[in-house]
Amino acid sequence: MSFYTSLSGLKAAQTDLGAISNNLANVGSTGFKRSRAQFGDLFASSPTQSTKMTAGQGVRLNGVVQQFTQGTLEASDKTLDLGIAGEGFFVVRGAPPRAEVTYTRNGAFGVDANRNVVDTIGSKLQVLPVDANGNATSTALSDAQDLVLPANSPTDPTATLANVSIGIDGLVTATYADGSTQMLGKVAMASFTAVEGLRPVGDAHWQSTGESGAALINTATNGPLGSIRSGALERANVDVTEELVALISAQRNFQANAKAIETAKNMTQAVININ
Repeated sequence: MSFYTSLSGLKAAQTDLGAISNNLANVGSTGFKRSRAQFGDLFASSPTQSTKMTAGQGVRLNGVVQQFTQGTLEASDKTLDLGIAGEGFFVVRGAPPRAEVTYTRNGAFGVDANRNVVDTIGSKLQVLPVDANGNATSTALSDAQDLVLPANSPTDPTATLANVSIGIDGLVTATYADGSTQMLGKVAMASFTAVEGLRPVGDAHWQSTGESGAALINTATNGPLGSIRSGALERANVDVTEELVALISAQRNFQANAKAIETAKNMTQAVININ
């Protein structure tokens, strides 16, 4: 029994080492959120058995839970580099035919050949329509649209795009060479009832699940969504010192369980050698 108990400890320590290693590997990944392995003890006994005479049966993995704490915002020189100071997520839509909606904290956006504002994996940033005062006219995901940067002013085709600005509330404004401006929409933001239930799909992107609940869509500066910082990117929320300490602890845990297995083996061998 002690062999299998220690074996479960070895597997748990190995999982812990894997989570820590993944955190350290992604220190430089924009918008990355660290993970932590959570464990629980295994215990079983029959109804007629005294629990005072029974030891536990080892440990099991309860889950690898992501920690959605705020990462440090690092300044950049690009207007389309967006950082979130708050709990919100950018809403992006993949290429057709699937046009899959995902949520990300990676605000390293650029412009593709069709003048769509896209993230690092080519998904298009979604914006909500606005009225003449810059207020969102809808917060429904179905009304969100791709953010496309126009090449010329809609009122004067000879006036080219001169500048794009994004406010802390996510309002995207285009300025043209003739001095005219055009509001292109407000960046759509999402929040979730149980953010730990989101399903990671890689590249700092997540999908909603039954555990996370449906996305609550709104614009920045509303509730817990936070504000948008143009010209900034969110670094990974990984503390290297903390992870290295946890790495040492997991390593010693692995060694201790390995030693327990070796001891159990020696005891069994001693019994076998009794004449």
